[in-house]
Amino acid sequence: MTGYRGFRVDRDEPRGVLTITLDDPAKMNRVPLAARGQLAHLLAELSDDDGVRFVVITGAGENFTAGGDIAAFLEATPEELSRLAWNVAAPERFPKPVVARIQGYCLGVGLELALACDFRVAAEDAQLGLPEVGLGMIPGSGGTQRLARLAGLGRAKEVVMRRRRITAAEALAWGLVSEVVPAAELDAAVDRVLADLSDLSPLALRTAKRVLNHVYDAPLSIGLELEGLAYGLLRSTDDFREGVEAFGEKRAPRFEGQ
Repeated sequence: MTGYRGFRVDRDEPRGVLTITLDDPAKMNRVPLAARGQLAHLLAELSDDDGVRFVVITGAGENFTAGGDIAAFLEATPEELSRLAWNVAAPERFPKPVVARIQGYCLGVGLELALACDFRVAAEDAQLGLPEVGLGMIPGSGGTQRLARLAGLGRAKEVVMRRRRITAAEALAWGLVSEVVPAAELDAAVDRVLADLSDLSPLALRTAKRVLNHVYDAPLSIGLELEGLAYGLLRSTDDFREGVEAFGEKRAPRFEGQ
C-alpha cells in the first residue's frame, strides 16, 4: 500500500523496525481522516510480515500531533465517524510490539493513537490532552475508554470534560507513559525499549500482548484461564526449549520465533 495521507513509512530492515511518522509539520502533524483508515490497513498488512518485528509511531519535527483535521468531520458521514475508533485501535490489534515516541503536542487523535500502543516514551516537553468537548464533541477514537482504564475515571473526567492538559511528569505519574526523558535523549530511550524487546522470543511477546490486551478488564477467572492456555501453548515451541537450554547452559538464548 502506497500514497499515504499525512504520514510516511520507513523500514530499518537489519533491526526489523518499521517507523510510521505523522508528517505534516506545517500543521503540527494533524491527522487527515483518510490516514486513520490507511494506518489500520497498513498494520493489518504487516501483521504476518516476518521482516517487521516492531513498529514505532512518531511525529515529524517537534510534535507528535496536535490532533485531527477538524473541518473534515463536517464532511464525513456518521457511519464513517463510527469507524474511527476501530481504525485508531490498529496498534492494539497489531500482534507485535508498538512503541509511541511522543514529543511536544500529543492531542486528540494523537493521544488516542498513543494510548492504543504498547509502550509510550515521552519527552519532557510533551503535552497530552483530549480537547474535543471544546468543539461540541467528545473523543471518539477510544480516548474516553482507554484513558479512564489507564488513569482512572476521575482523572479521565478532568481531561475530557475540563480539557485539562497532561504534562509529561503527570503522564508518568498516572501510568500513561513508561519513561520521560529530555527531548535530545528521546531517540536513545526508544532504542533502549527496542533493544530490550529484540533479545526476547517473538512468539512469547506476541502471546503476552494478546493475553494482556484481551483480559485486562475481564473477570480474574477468565484471565487466569486464558493465561494458562497460552502458557501451555508456548510449552510446545522451539523458543521455549531454547530458552530453557540457554538458561541451563548460562548463555544468551537464540530465539527463532518458532
